[in-house]
Amino acid sequence: MEHVILVNNRDEVIGEMEKQEAHIQGVLHRAFSVFIFNSNQELLLQQRASTKYHSPLKWTNTCCSHPRKGESYLKAAHRRLYEELNFDCDLYEKFYFIYKADVGDGLIEHEFDRVFIGEYSGKINFNRNEVASVKWMSLVDLKNDLKLNPNHYTEWFKIIFNQYEYQIQYHKF
Repeated sequence: MEHVILVNNRDEVIGEMEKQEAHIQGVLHRAFSVFIFNSNQELLLQQRASTKYHSPLKWTNTCCSHPRKGESYLKAAHRRLYEELNFDCDLYEKFYFIYKADVGDGLIEHEFDRVFIGEYSGKINFNRNEVASVKWMSLVDLKNDLKLNPNHYTEWFKIIFNQYEYQIQYHKF
C-alpha cells in the first residue's frame, strides 16, 4: 500500500495517508511533475496506462507522482522518470504551486506540486504497466490541441499548462 506525505500550504509535513484515501478525501499532499523537452523544444507527453485508477488513457506531462517518506522531491522525480520511461537525465526545479482538481470517480487531486524540467532526445522504452503511449509535441501544437480536445488530457496537466505556460517554454539548459 502506497502512502503520500500530507503537508500544509508551506510544504511542512503534517502526516501521511494511504494514497487512494488521500485522493478520496482531497487532502493536500506532496507531488511532483516532470517536463522533458527534446533538442527541438518539443515536450514529451505520456498517455497514462488503461489500468490507472484515475485518469486512465489521458495524456499528461512526461511523468508525475509522489515522493516517499524520507525521499526528496528531486530523488523521487528521477526514480519515477526511470520507473515509467526507462531513462534519466538532469532535472531542474522550475516552480511549485498548489492546486486542487476533481479527477472524476469521487477522487480529488490536492497537491503541493514541484515542477521539474529536463532535456532528453534519446530512445524511450516506456514501462507498459505505467504508460500506454508517448509522443513529442511542440508547445504551439499542444496549446492548440488542449483547446480543441481538453478531455484528452489530465486535469492537473491542463492546470499546469494553462496557468504556468510561460514558465515551461523555450528553456535553455
